[in-house]
Amino acid sequence: MTHQIRPLDDQDEPALLRDQFRQLLRYRALLAGGVVVGLLGGGFLALSGDDTYTAAGEVQVRSATADPFATGASADKGINIGSERQTAVSDTVGDLAAGTLLKKGDDVTARKLLAGLQVTNPPNTLTLRFSYTGATPEQARSRAEALANAYLAHRKARTEESIDNMAEGYRAQLEPLEEKRDLLEERTGVDAADDVSSARANIIVSISELSRKISELKALDTTPGYLNKKPVAPTEPAGAGLPLLLGLGAVVGLALGLLLSWVRLVFDPAVRSPRELVRSLGAPLLGTLPRERAAAGTLLAIGRSGSRLAEEYRAVAFRLAYDPSFAERRRLLVTAPRGDNAAAKAAAVNLAAAFAEMGRDVLLVEADLRAPSLAHDLGPSAHEVRPPRWAADDGDRGWPAGGRSHVDVPGSGAFALVAGVTADNVPRALTSASVGRIVAEADRPGAVVLVLAPPVLSYADAVALVDRVEGVMVVCDPREVHRSDLERIREIIGASGGSVLGALLHPGRGRLRRADRRPKSSRHRTGGPGGPAADADAPEVTGNPDETMGLRSFTLPGARR
Repeated sequence: MTHQIRPLDDQDEPALLRDQFRQLLRYRALLAGGVVVGLLGGGFLALSGDDTYTAAGEVQVRSATADPFATGASADKGINIGSERQTAVSDTVGDLAAGTLLKKGDDVTARKLLAGLQVTNPPNTLTLRFSYTGATPEQARSRAEALANAYLAHRKARTEESIDNMAEGYRAQLEPLEEKRDLLEERTGVDAADDVSSARANIIVSISELSRKISELKALDTTPGYLNKKPVAPTEPAGAGLPLLLGLGAVVGLALGLLLSWVRLVFDPAVRSPRELVRSLGAPLLGTLPRERAAAGTLLAIGRSGSRLAEEYRAVAFRLAYDPSFAERRRLLVTAPRGDNAAAKAAAVNLAAAFAEMGRDVLLVEADLRAPSLAHDLGPSAHEVRPPRWAADDGDRGWPAGGRSHVDVPGSGAFALVAGVTADNVPRALTSASVGRIVAEADRPGAVVLVLAPPVLSYADAVALVDRVEGVMVVCDPREVHRSDLERIREIIGASGGSVLGALLHPGRGRLRRADRRPKSSRHRTGGPGGPAADADAPEVTGNPDETMGLRSFTLPGARR
């Protein structure tokens, strides 16, 4: 039973997160820079700040009570711990503590004293924790203790003041009753009526009740609380140490690096992931070429044993061979977006070798008539052979009918090569009848025609061949190609009647030193007869993808103009 393979959903959130995280890791310099900045900031804060010391004391708050040992007595009766915490940091407490410290020789204002105070309340307790941060251990201890004692003194004074006020109120009620009692006692001897005796008894009861209340107020225990934990001088500075600040700095720096990487990612015009490349180009990803040191300076990777690069080229060739769009016409145009065409050249040669290894009759046409170099780069592997019969009868000895080369692939077979030559009128040469006839050789059974064209966005040469070679493969470096370039390539190829079969990614030469790149170009310029004299006519390659390379012409060995 065949199960249908479900395509990857573009909105798959885990996949999108993984892709975005991998994209952020591309900017390792920003991430490393953020971490370094965070570490430097943490180290600066740890080394530049003055040492401070924190001493703490704990006060248990209690309310005034007549009998603290009575059954049902509650210690938190009438206590609002939030209000008490505000009272502890009030100016009144600060003034009391400043006065106490002044007597001990510590001249400090209440405002400055309260600036270093922090009062907290542990959950589900009636305890206030007084923490004071000072410049020295003894200063922190003495000021924390002075503030705690000042709070207790202030609370006791406030409780005693409340008791005195209530007692004064009861006495104010008691005085008229006593006067009335005295008046009734004077009348007791004159008139012994029952109403006088009854009124006098009621007044005596009221006087006794008020006297009892005053006595109870005087007997209240006004202790405001207890200093359960006296402040002690700290032995170590307070705050985060150097290791903690360095760790926090590294975390903050990493977050800063991620933010900078994300901003760089948002404004980066380059392709950020294979998913985005496929979406912009409108074609699948055929493969990703690995970086291989052994391949430096050589085009043919197929034929070397144990080459990962050769295996990737074989995989791409097999995928193209079984692609319905390619299998119908068996024509493939290999090109690059812009800039250096070396990767597209290596891809065309190795795909031709891979198809030859599969038993196909392969013809590789170099359609780069502005800077042709394929025959020279292949070196001894290419052997010139007689042109086909139709070219000999035509009488035209120009490109592409001028000659062919037989390229041997060690252990894999061989393929035919039509090397490019310089032309005065490149568009006319590419649209000639000879090109049509040579491309039509793909109609023979088992034949494959590969055409190597210059970068499609630098010249119109590739566009001129699309109507004859409908399938296009784009070889690009994902770190250099832009999304707008891929979208433009898709529009150009589609408007010309062709279709993009896929993209092939190569690692590029960004990590190679410029000195390692020059010998190849210098050998290319001076490799022909005449030595240095031939170098004078060679086009100067500056690496600018927008520079036109066909303003100067030069002739390879054996090429005809």
